[in-house]
Amino acid sequence: MSITRRNLLQLGATGALLTGCSAGQAPHPAAARSGVPAAPSASPAAGSSASPTAGAATALPAQIEHGPRSRPQLALTFHGQGDPAQAEAMLSAAEKGGARLTVLAVGSWLDAYPQLAKRVLGGGHELGNHTQTHGDIGSMDEAEAGAEITRCAARLRQLTGSQGRWFRPSQARLTTPRVVALAQQAGYPHLLSYDVDTLDYTDPGPTAVRQAVADQAGPGSVVSLHFGHPGTLAALPGILDDLRRRGLRAVTTTELLT
Repeated sequence: MSITRRNLLQLGATGALLTGCSAGQAPHPAAARSGVPAAPSASPAAGSSASPTAGAATALPAQIEHGPRSRPQLALTFHGQGDPAQAEAMLSAAEKGGARLTVLAVGSWLDAYPQLAKRVLGGGHELGNHTQTHGDIGSMDEAEAGAEITRCAARLRQLTGSQGRWFRPSQARLTTPRVVALAQQAGYPHLLSYDVDTLDYTDPGPTAVRQAVADQAGPGSVVSLHFGHPGTLAALPGILDDLRRRGLRAVTTTELLT
């Protein structure tokens, strides 16, 4: 089974907002395979701006879509919610395959399954913030959107001693300037977007999820995947085999960008 490549969507001068993490999501493009600078960059999007990061060749954008294209590595990022047993199995499968994941956890999920925070970190993976309730943060007023970020950050600090380095907005690949500013005020200088969307939350089956990564991902990619979907769990060993054959290694986002 293969997935037809999606047409490139053009972001306007003010930045188009692409809905994510929900049924009916508009597909978004894979990053171009050539002509991409070695340092991380993002499409011009609403709220995007540059901010320096120690060790980076150039400043990272406010909304990061991918990492350097010059190294044989990428980041597999997981939206953290759903069945805890499947999440544990996903982490174990990644560890067996030598991969390190970035998990962007929903705060209410951590409230229900607090043991998973230390399980993620204990496996050598990375843990970040994906809002408290996974609502449409881009459409919320300032107070509500700010609380979505800070409540999840507080829960992460309570469970692990750190709020994590990365924030990913809920139900959006690229978000609004207001949400960017609120995240920065909460201590997240850079929001973590992605350039490869597997659409695994639509449950297309493991073959389709695996093929999506094979078709779209390359050096520097940030891949969007989800806990709580059996097809994604079934696809992961094959995804890691494919990456290995291509000489690519799955690392944490922090490792990818430094």
